[in-house]
Amino acid sequence: MICAVDDAVQRSSPFWGEHGVAFLIETEDQRVVFDTGESGTVLLHNLELLDVDPAAIDALAISHAHYDHTGGLAALLEHVRPGTPLYANPDLFRERFSRREGKPQNVGLSMRREALAARVTLYLNAAPQETLPGVWTTGEITERREPEGSSDYHLMREGDALVADVYGDDMALVLQSGERLVLVCGCGHAGLLNTLAHVERAFEAPIGVIAGGLHLTSASAGDLEHIIDVLSAMPALERVYPNHCTGEAAFVALIQRLGHHIVRPCPAGTIVES
Repeated sequence: MICAVDDAVQRSSPFWGEHGVAFLIETEDQRVVFDTGESGTVLLHNLELLDVDPAAIDALAISHAHYDHTGGLAALLEHVRPGTPLYANPDLFRERFSRREGKPQNVGLSMRREALAARVTLYLNAAPQETLPGVWTTGEITERREPEGSSDYHLMREGDALVADVYGDDMALVLQSGERLVLVCGCGHAGLLNTLAHVERAFEAPIGVIAGGLHLTSASAGDLEHIIDVLSAMPALERVYPNHCTGEAAFVALIQRLGHHIVRPCPAGTIVES
């Protein structure tokens, strides 16, 4: 698995960075792209560096509708094979906004459902779906007893009103790797601990690797300490690759508690060991 897009890149790296995330997951002979970053410019440049022809991509999966995860989709679809399957939550097409400086700005998926359906085969389901052999969506994370990765400026359309976004479309990917699982998060708006509990219930196997955006930028000190307590008690957890919306303070806290041998940076171009 390779981080194809992230906010950060390694110094002197030929990869480009932007606010957003995308992962390339490769099985023995197939590939799925999970999220598409903020722009097609960066995504396609980085895929070229990885020697990946978009026409050879076998499936797409979207963690949620926000622009920093779907902004590169339209450009990517100009190159993938017609009818390529795309997996997401049914709530993907709900209008979503960010209230900045008092004015709501649209931050949701820019493509309409009809336009997207004309280019790909949509698999929209709240239940887990297998995108490739051994690569599953989590489905909707419905039980949220632990802190969520929310922001008070995120809104969604409910009828004629704008209300607080409940991130119903938020999901992650699960890779079955031997007797353990690899969890790949987009933003983790449903909450990291809620997502972990959901995955362990649904897939009945321990999680060995966590990668992606963990949305800990807005976590309180108490919530962050609690989250790290839970991670440190996970017996099968071997590595954590936080990036995107995790936040520098949370990244440092994770390293201090879990150690450099477990917590590793994940800028664009990183090969995630699974």
